[in-house]
Amino acid sequence: MEMPNLNKVAKITLMFWLMKIVATTLGETLGDFISMTLNLGYVVGIGITLFFFLGVLFTQLSVKQYVPVIYWLVIVGTTTLGTEISDFIDRTLHLGYAWGSLLLVSCLILTLMLWYKKYKNLEVYPITERPKEIYYWVAILFSNSLGTAFGDFLSDNLGLSYLNGAIITGAVILIVVLLHYYTKINHILLFWIAFIFTRPFGATFGDFLTKPLSKGGLELGTLPSSLVSILIMAIFIYILHKKHNESSK
Repeated sequence: MEMPNLNKVAKITLMFWLMKIVATTLGETLGDFISMTLNLGYVVGIGITLFFFLGVLFTQLSVKQYVPVIYWLVIVGTTTLGTEISDFIDRTLHLGYAWGSLLLVSCLILTLMLWYKKYKNLEVYPITERPKEIYYWVAILFSNSLGTAFGDFLSDNLGLSYLNGAIITGAVILIVVLLHYYTKINHILLFWIAFIFTRPFGATFGDFLTKPLSKGGLELGTLPSSLVSILIMAIFIYILHKKHNESSK
């Protein structure tokens, strides 16, 4: 008897969004730690984070069902690699955050169009087929890269403080939540808007934690901020595994 395909991705709950915000904060601080604090540069940073991302992605694609720790390691991989991609486009290719954001949003839209053309929907839960899961992860990688570029655009191009940038993107997320509960706007559209904007929220909050006091940050350092985010994620993942194991009984 053939076994049914099992779901491979996280359900969209409040815990999902909390984990996403912590993961994006970690992606920003860890990405900056690799490229800036260790002074390895963006090209080497992309190489390191790409290697990590492909390793955890291969593991995620290989398992038969959703495993919280593996899934969220891939999310961290996309946020960290997204930080390096965004900074590489801006600071190495010198395209700037505005053009970088336009390039990345074009890549995201193209990915979603190809996804929709093949499956006639953009549902993000459940996902049981490997080809659809690949579309899912490519879209997440582009959305996290886009979110990084947009967050940096708010601070570097528009001159907003890191805290103000976090407040603005947080307000957008709150509006999306209200639209979800009180309107009939397509929930998939709202999901991707929220998913994109949780990235600059986490990125600007990460910058707020790590940047110098003279630039409006708390100057906590990239490594201490990353370690705190890792600890919070570890606690959340433990809770998710416990709930997942209980529901599987």
